[in-house]
Amino acid sequence: MAKKSKANRIQVILECTEHKESGQPGTSRYITTKNRKNTPGRMELKKYNPVLKKYTIHKEIR
Repeated sequence: MAKKSKANRIQVILECTEHKESGQPGTSRYITTKNRKNTPGRMELKKYNPVLKKYTIHKEIR
């Protein structure tokens, strides 16, 4: 029987929260990985938004 392994490291997309509210066109998104065991909830990181030209909170989507 083949092993069924669920990888602990998964790829996630982070999207800017302030950019949606500003009404400007485009989006600021970053792709990163996270460990499912250590961070079971949604991630939040401060990342640079080149459109707004400042550091903003980016939340995990999907």
